[in-house]
Amino acid sequence: MNATPNPAPILLVGAGLAGSLLAVLLAKQGFPVVVAERRGDPRARGYVGGRSINLALSVRGITALKDAGIADQVLADALPMPGRIMHPESLTDATGEGTVFQPYSQDPADAILSVSRGGLNIALLDAAERTPGVKLLFDHRCTGVDLDNARATFDTPNGNVELQGRVLIGADGAFSAVRHAMQMTDRFDYSQHYLDAGYKELHIPAPDDLPDLPNGVAEKYNGYAMDPRGLHIWAGRGGGASMMIALPNPDKSFTCTLFWPFADPSGKGHGFRAVEALDDAGVRAFFNRHYPDTRWLMPTLEEDFRKNPTSSLVTVRCEPWRRGRSLILGDAAHAIVPFFGQGMNAAFEDCRILSEMIEEAGGDIERVMDPFWQSRVEHANAIADMAIANFTEMREKVADARFLYHKKVEQAIHAALGQDMPERATPLYNLVSFTNVPYAEARKRGQQLDAAVSEVVGRVPSELLHELGNERWRERVADEARRVLGGQIA
Repeated sequence: MNATPNPAPILLVGAGLAGSLLAVLLAKQGFPVVVAERRGDPRARGYVGGRSINLALSVRGITALKDAGIADQVLADALPMPGRIMHPESLTDATGEGTVFQPYSQDPADAILSVSRGGLNIALLDAAERTPGVKLLFDHRCTGVDLDNARATFDTPNGNVELQGRVLIGADGAFSAVRHAMQMTDRFDYSQHYLDAGYKELHIPAPDDLPDLPNGVAEKYNGYAMDPRGLHIWAGRGGGASMMIALPNPDKSFTCTLFWPFADPSGKGHGFRAVEALDDAGVRAFFNRHYPDTRWLMPTLEEDFRKNPTSSLVTVRCEPWRRGRSLILGDAAHAIVPFFGQGMNAAFEDCRILSEMIEEAGGDIERVMDPFWQSRVEHANAIADMAIANFTEMREKVADARFLYHKKVEQAIHAALGQDMPERATPLYNLVSFTNVPYAEARKRGQQLDAAVSEVVGRVPSELLHELGNERWRERVADEARRVLGGQIA
């Protein structure tokens, strides 16, 4: 449906992932859109790396990209990851022997997609620029916001400029200038919480740049130095306080992210600050100690470690997201840590739902601003909580035998009963990553299933897997799950 008549454009602050996608969605409804971005155009200057965790695109994000008509272009370079690949602490070679694959789902079609943050941002900017009605302005740093009148002031290379919008939408990230203006108003609730760990981006190049890679590894992994079909995790290092992950790229490299405490009160390892104080030889020795199977995989480790910044991980919660004729969404309203792979997906879901509500209101964007944020804040808080909880799971539990058996029972229940009881037998990870079920509802269902799985584990302990054999064990798990789930109150 076309936008209701109003000559002023929608003014978007921020041309990152959410801002550029929202520009496309709004322009397709007939709105003129002006997008003001503080950075220069990354397509002209080259995307600045060293601060970006590779992104995990899943169903919520894909749904929004489909609505914008740009999913096929984005997905062309995405790499499917149907599970986690665990690297045990005892692993000391680079052949991949000894790693453990943990599928996310019993359905092999369920996979998260590894995408480059920079590549995705550039693809979205290209899509926005091609969409009639969108105007992109770079090198526009927001310095002031008139929330009531949807007006903002920007510092540009040519001096200060003021832009007027029909409404103003802040999609300008975790340290949003638009949200900062809202924080100066009465009765605006805001909190931020930093995780005790920071992160640093590192790099595993393609095999051609790894002269010491054992023979046959690249052939085994289709031209990669490691299996590209999963999210690699080195967990529980440094006394269980840290981990590293790696996601595959289309050029046969991997983007690695090291998560490590800033300070280590346990004394069992080194805090980030202590590691940064080491010389190059010390950094290499540190990695050889904690990540021994990477010594053949990271020839530029010392350079990357020095060049790339150590960044913080923050959770932002606030409300209301609307003041006057101004609104915030995405990270500006609900920045989360990356351990459920949902930061981008949640932001894209914001964009999709706002666009759908505007269309249902006949283009009356002002009328839906309050209903939009009021419907979203509960789910934003839910995924923030789940992302923090998943950090503990990834860092401390994924190599624990009891946890793995619990997950095996959960997946067996899903495989046996998922079709008949989807609302009761679908695991939390599947609901979050492979459906559009609202986050708060997904958390509720996931907690109910988790309690049921614990009860089934008590009835079918791990010893029975070996005693009964896999097939009979699955039948026993399914029978017990029917009894447990059948007794739950929906």
